[in-house]
Amino acid sequence: MSNGILKGKKGIVFGALNDASIAWKVAQRCVEEGAEIILTNAPVAKKIGQTEVLAKELNTEVIYCDVTKMEDLENLVSQSLEKLGGKFDFVLHSVGMSLNVRKKKAYTDLNYDWMHTSIDISAMSFHRLMQVLWKQDAVKDWGSIMALSYIAAQRTFPDYSEMAEAKSMLESIARSFGYHYGKAKKVRVNTISQSPTMTTAGSGVGGFDAFYNYANKMSPLGNASADACADYVITMFSDYTKMVTMQNLFHDGGFSNTGISSDLMDDFRDPE
Repeated sequence: MSNGILKGKKGIVFGALNDASIAWKVAQRCVEEGAEIILTNAPVAKKIGQTEVLAKELNTEVIYCDVTKMEDLENLVSQSLEKLGGKFDFVLHSVGMSLNVRKKKAYTDLNYDWMHTSIDISAMSFHRLMQVLWKQDAVKDWGSIMALSYIAAQRTFPDYSEMAEAKSMLESIARSFGYHYGKAKKVRVNTISQSPTMTTAGSGVGGFDAFYNYANKMSPLGNASADACADYVITMFSDYTKMVTMQNLFHDGGFSNTGISSDLMDDFRDPE
């Protein structure tokens, strides 16, 4: 059900690869709530994704962008400003990739060239994006910039590997750039630390099923779904959260503040 909380707003959504993507759900909810958007994804998504299907559904278009290239980001922002007819109210950075994880390299035996690429795509791209937005003066005062993170930035999850470092850097960039953007333009910058979610990226992590089930048993509310995350992102894009910035916001059903759950205690009790 739409409440029109983004009526008249404009923005860019990164990373809607297919209907399992959180960004896909966010894009749909943005339009439902009255916003105009531009979709963007990596050029490889033309072959492996369905972003153009979503663009057709939402009556918009895709501008492909390699987030490791400044010229691609500059083109994306300038074209989007033209197509949307003005500055943005919101931007979602939903970008992450690890070659070491994909190729199942052990954390103790990482390929550092691949690690550099992982950090470049998953974290440095957030700074690069905001630098382009800043230089083109592309975001309205009191606009909202969001990125998706994970609790491995704070706690160790062995199979999450080098993506933990990437997410730590992502959250640090949100705080650091958030300060400057807040002072200069009243633009707010935040990250959302989401539950394990059955997305294409998430399911690529080794042992993901066990990972997902453990978090679901730990969290008093259970794991947050992709749809619920999209609702939270929409709230952060709205005018109801104007004073929230430089935060990493846990959206995980209570996982981040739970030491042990009764469900897990039951699993480990010695039989009487």
